[in-house]
Amino acid sequence: MADLEELMRQMRAFSDARDWGRFHDLKSLTLALAGEVGEVAELVQWLPAERAMTADPPLRERLGDELADVLLYLLRLADVAGVDLSDAVLGKLARNGERFPVASFRGVAPERQ
Repeated sequence: MADLEELMRQMRAFSDARDWGRFHDLKSLTLALAGEVGEVAELVQWLPAERAMTADPPLRERLGDELADVLLYLLRLADVAGVDLSDAVLGKLARNGERFPVASFRGVAPERQ
């Protein structure tokens, strides 16, 4: 599996080769990302939960395509914004570990804080 930096580099090269940088501002990329997340949701929104959990091969393939679009837009957004996703994810995991200690939250859904 490619690492985030390599995927980001490939996405940047893809965009640059097509001269799409002028369209890739924070607002436009954020809206495109939200649209792609909506396409993921659309695939499962009316499925019974158990069917969504055991997606058949055609659904899994479509989910894979849409999830790839989400990741690609996320990578492009982070690149344009100058955010190091690896550092951001590791920091967020550490903060979440402190915020939701296992002893207090195991098997308990956290309330919106």
